[in-house]
Amino acid sequence: MTRSLTRADNLIHQFDTVLRTLVPHAASPSRASPATPEVHDEPMSAEERHHAAGLMRINHTGEVCAQALYQGQGMTAKLPEVRGQMEQAAQEEIDHLAWCDERLQELNDRPSLLNPLFYAASFGLGAAAGAIGDQVSLGFVAATEEQVGHHLEEHLVKLPASDHRSRAVLRQMAIDEAHHAQLALEAGGSRFPAPVKLGMKLMSKVMTTSVYRV
Repeated sequence: MTRSLTRADNLIHQFDTVLRTLVPHAASPSRASPATPEVHDEPMSAEERHHAAGLMRINHTGEVCAQALYQGQGMTAKLPEVRGQMEQAAQEEIDHLAWCDERLQELNDRPSLLNPLFYAASFGLGAAAGAIGDQVSLGFVAATEEQVGHHLEEHLVKLPASDHRSRAVLRQMAIDEAHHAQLALEAGGSRFPAPVKLGMKLMSKVMTTSVYRV
């Protein structure tokens, strides 16, 4: 017999999600990293490693934002099936978070110090979108995942040619993000107009520029 979750249960679950997202090395993936032991990097200079770490730090923060977005939307989504979809997508994003964190460790670097700030901002945006309505909320997911997909494609080009392990991670992430966007639209998400997408792109630019170094 399944026990219904109380408000206290949900609060504990939400707090656990925050900790697993923001505390370094706390996220536990459900899938093994695409950067398997068989994938080896070629020798990289210190400058190349620093650049690769900056790109992976951006992707790690992007996954922090995704967790916050889905968590906020899940709390305010009106339809149970939409809420369940948010939770499933959030679990797959945990994989991405853990993979990026693992890769940063391999590059002897760290996540961004700005992650708590971006988490709070993304949570608020997700909750607001969910409160407006599931159609808008799902549309926001689709538009966000589309932006993430563009970033991943850019990073696949910008990574040092010898960084095969980061590239393996980003390729799988790109596949997953495209799938999330497709599911959100198929579930009834609105297609956002170009001006809204432009605003989201500008906000994303602020994140990527600051997180690359901080």
